[in-house]
Amino acid sequence: MSGRAVTISEVAKHAGVAVSTVSYVLSGKRTISADTRRRVLDSINALGYHPNAGARALASRRSNVIALVLPLRAGMHVPVLMRFASAVVTAARRFDHDVLLLTADEGTAGIRRVAASALVDALVLMDVELDDRRVPLLRELAEPSVLIGFPAEPAGLTCVDLDFAAAGARCVEHLAERGHDEIALLGAPSVVYERGTGFARRTREGFVEAVDAHGLKGVALACEETFDEVYETVRDLLLDQPALSGLVVHNEAAVGHVLAALRQLDRRVPHDVAVVAICPDDVAERASPPLTSVLIPAEEVGREAVRLVMDKLEGRAVPDSTLLAPQLAVRAST
Repeated sequence: MSGRAVTISEVAKHAGVAVSTVSYVLSGKRTISADTRRRVLDSINALGYHPNAGARALASRRSNVIALVLPLRAGMHVPVLMRFASAVVTAARRFDHDVLLLTADEGTAGIRRVAASALVDALVLMDVELDDRRVPLLRELAEPSVLIGFPAEPAGLTCVDLDFAAAGARCVEHLAERGHDEIALLGAPSVVYERGTGFARRTREGFVEAVDAHGLKGVALACEETFDEVYETVRDLLLDQPALSGLVVHNEAAVGHVLAALRQLDRRVPHDVAVVAICPDDVAERASPPLTSVLIPAEEVGREAVRLVMDKLEGRAVPDSTLLAPQLAVRAST
């Protein structure tokens, strides 16, 4: 191994343990069996591994910093994402922690870099995909983590989010209760579905299942962000389904465009078409007419993510899954 620095992963492989176990042996954060500890120390000696100064410092103190991993990708509505980020920052300050915001789409590399540097005590991750390549690494790290969102296989992780499947279903139920037989979901931009982003997929699944359960005619479509694209989608939808009378919009950037397109197509809201949105309350309230909506509880989710990660830092047990029930507010659009 001479000629270059030995990595903690190589030590773990040599000792036949997880990377997190090596970290625990080095930091003393958790009790490790004598046999495992000896095996790790023997591997450290055999390979000549030298933990960096930051890693050694973790044994005696904390950085009082949380990493918020929020990669800014195509199709993401930044104003809403910043609500989550602001909530995390505000909640962290109550625990005397600062927040390091990571917005580059570095995948596992960025997480490894930050964890190895001892810059942060814990991580909160956003924009979680169903098959998220960051998840296996989180299970190995010594630093605790919380995901805002759910991968397809959340076992061994701590996740919190709005129950988006229930949110999609609640919108369908609301329209069904008002007698609408033909409805549609205008969802996230196509690139968001293509990435397998969890919240978008789950909203669509909840919508489709509820449409079937209520015996309605429904279609779920991707919805882009520019007015021309939204207008074309709404126009084609109404041509294909002239009896359509209900829309669910799960795309904050497109809400205003959908309403404008309906006006240009001579469809009145709510007289001809009822509209329900999944969005922050102020977005719904500013619309014309004000929209019936399911709240995206960014502040509550952010606070809960920080509380969970702080509990984990203190060694307290936390639930694996925290799903917030959707709250629907009825306004003029239905």
